[in-house]
Amino acid sequence: MNEMMGSADMLEPDSDGSRRDFLIITTVALGATGIGLASWPLIDSMNPAADTLAVATIKLSLDGIEVGQNITAVWRGKPIFIRRRTTKDIEESRAVKMEDLIDPATDEDRVQKAEWLIQIGICTHLGCIPKGQKKGDPLGDYNGWFCPCHGSHYDTAGRIRKGPAPLNLILPPYKYLEDLLVQIG
Repeated sequence: MNEMMGSADMLEPDSDGSRRDFLIITTVALGATGIGLASWPLIDSMNPAADTLAVATIKLSLDGIEVGQNITAVWRGKPIFIRRRTTKDIEESRAVKMEDLIDPATDEDRVQKAEWLIQIGICTHLGCIPKGQKKGDPLGDYNGWFCPCHGSHYDTAGRIRKGPAPLNLILPPYKYLEDLLVQIG
């Protein structure tokens, strides 16, 4: 008879199993929600700050810059070299043979308007600031920029011509909003 009762108990629905499943599902759901709520401040802190987003782009008026003049602007904490090139600068840059360049790039690929060269003023060797923006600065052997740290020479298109720098001066993302108004970033 005990054997019969044991088998009868086995045939009854297992109310403990469905209760156990409910408790497991509820616990997992609440735990996942808790983890999500606890990690949100960490995830949100990885977004850029408002002051960083504010300087993500800058607008510069090129009005008043004379032919042959250089100016330096700051974008994202980096110096931006802007040169209004002379006809001679443009002709020299376009006459260079690609096989003479360490990092080959045509002048046309480096400028959107032939008269204006806009580039990040950081040497691609070890991050020094090249000379050539101020009157009296050494321009290097190619009338462009000269890095005093290790002797890299850049031409009037910002291309590396001599020295240890492996790449040309980097071009920032920019576009002309108007004829003499440029947006960097």
